[in-house]
Amino acid sequence: MVKLDQILHTIPLAEGVSATIDEDSLSLTGPNGSTSRVFSHTKVNLSLDGDNVVVQCELPRRKDKAICGTWKAHINNMLTGVTNGFEYRLKAVYSHFPMTLTVNGSSFEIKNLFGEKVPRVADLKWTPTEVQVKVMNKSEVIVSGVDREKVGQTAAIIERSCKIRHRDRRIFQDGVYIVSKGAN
Repeated sequence: MVKLDQILHTIPLAEGVSATIDEDSLSLTGPNGSTSRVFSHTKVNLSLDGDNVVVQCELPRRKDKAICGTWKAHINNMLTGVTNGFEYRLKAVYSHFPMTLTVNGSSFEIKNLFGEKVPRVADLKWTPTEVQVKVMNKSEVIVSGVDREKVGQTAAIIERSCKIRHRDRRIFQDGVYIVSKGAN
C-alpha cells in the first residue's frame, strides 16, 4: 500500500559549485575538481532547480524510497568531494624489519615486509589526477581525491596488499593499516 504520494529531496549546491545533467549523468564541478556519476532508474528522477539538485519519485514503493535516499547520499558525497575532498591516512607498522614504501606511477611497493626479499605490490587502479597517493615520513601514507569511493578503494587495496598468510596474526602484526578517513 502506498502511503506517500511523492518523495522530494532538495540538495543545495555550495558556493562555487556548478552542476549539469546530461541524460542520466550528473556532473559537479567545484574548487577541488570535478566528478560525475550516472543515475538511472525508471521511477526516480534527477533534476536541477536553480542552485539545487532535486531527487524526486512519484508514488514510491519501499525500494524506490531506498533508492532516493541512496542517491541523496551519493550527491552529498560528490558535493563534499568537489568542495573539500576526501583523505585517508594509513600508517606502516613494523616490529623488527623496517619497511620501505614507494609510489611508482600506477603501483605502490612495500619492500622488506617481514624481511621478504620480493616486494609486495599494490596496483593502483586510478590515475594520479583522480586519486593522489603520497608517502610522508617514511611510514605514513596519504590517499586523497575527489571521489569518495575511489579514494576508499585505493586505501583498501594498499591495506590488503600486506595480507598475512601462513603466520599467526596475533603475533605478526606488521603491515599498512588505515588510521583515519574522512573529508579534508
